[in-house]
Amino acid sequence: MRGRLQDFAFECAQQFAFPLRHGACCCGTRRGTINSYKNLAPWEGVPPEKWNDWHWQMQNRVTSAEELSKIIPLTPSERDGIGKCLSHFRMAVTPYYASLINPENPAGPIKRQAVPTVNELRADPCEMADPLREDDYSPTPGLVHRYPDRVLFMLTHKCSMYCRHCTRRRMVGCEDYSLNSEELENAFKYIENHREVHDVLLSGGDPLILSDEWLEKIIKRLRSIKHVGVIRIGTRTPVVMPMRITGGLLSMLKKYHPIWLN
Repeated sequence: MRGRLQDFAFECAQQFAFPLRHGACCCGTRRGTINSYKNLAPWEGVPPEKWNDWHWQMQNRVTSAEELSKIIPLTPSERDGIGKCLSHFRMAVTPYYASLINPENPAGPIKRQAVPTVNELRADPCEMADPLREDDYSPTPGLVHRYPDRVLFMLTHKCSMYCRHCTRRRMVGCEDYSLNSEELENAFKYIENHREVHDVLLSGGDPLILSDEWLEKIIKRLRSIKHVGVIRIGTRTPVVMPMRITGGLLSMLKKYHPIWLN
């Protein structure tokens, strides 16, 4: 029965990977159908096959106030705030997620998650660059072992979108870096040598910006470690770039099921 339920879950994910309609304005989104992006100047000539390609979404992310102003209206103070913030923190919003921003709601939740403001530069003396003290519990690059039975495995510093509320700004978005083969192997050996580790959370950055092939190598290796019972993927990509949830990705993950997405 459990296997059938898992198969059903994957079938549902494939059928409903993309919303048929965007949310109502009350939640900060732009009204319209799935093709509403064609009403926005930057993408009016983009065919659906490109729009639904996650590689195209990554290559065409909104990264400046000038680009954003073609999608939603910006006040002079908002433009100024974005410019000042970008001198310290990175901005990158997928076209899909940018198309959901309600231009009539200056304080909409989607806009606040995606668009930088000058308020991000205000720092209280008691604030910490690493509020969760992850660096203090890192035995090898990319790995955090803070709790006895689980580890955080940060595979990359890259994300499909850089959230304004990110708690890992000391590393995420600073450079387009992912763990290399040697660093991955050191992390695998650490996990193998610590039999108390039962739960591995793949994170970053966002693991789902990695290719299916690279992600499978990592998951396959973790599945070969007998005392690892739980593999989770910490990601916001299904929200900000649902095109990434392809049939190929689902088929790959299914081979190593159960895989949990957080």
